[in-house]
Amino acid sequence: MEPRVFEGQLWLVGMPNTTKFHDLARDPRFCLHTATVDTQVSDGDAKVWGVVRNVQDMELQQRFAADLFEDIELDLRGQEFDPFYAADLTGASSVEIRDGGLDITIWKPGEPERVVRKT
Repeated sequence: MEPRVFEGQLWLVGMPNTTKFHDLARDPRFCLHTATVDTQVSDGDAKVWGVVRNVQDMELQQRFAADLFEDIELDLRGQEFDPFYAADLTGASSVEIRDGGLDITIWKPGEPERVVRKT
């Protein structure tokens, strides 16, 4: 998966015909998690979750491809993306070690962010 924010929306893109995309076609729920390599989590940790929807808007796809080319010089201009998954977030959390304890920040749409402290 290559998550990317474009025009204010999180998009889940990547190589087509992969198991991950087949799984999303079958069940649109997802969870993205940072790749934590530090067992002490000193850099923190985060995840977002939600559901995807396949957006078949060719003009949007071409703007996305142009932006991708401008940003990282990956040239997918003129190609059709199917699937082209917009991610609608239903929640997020982050973990941070602070002052000898673990702070878990939790967010859900329409609700204020809250922090749970574990010592």
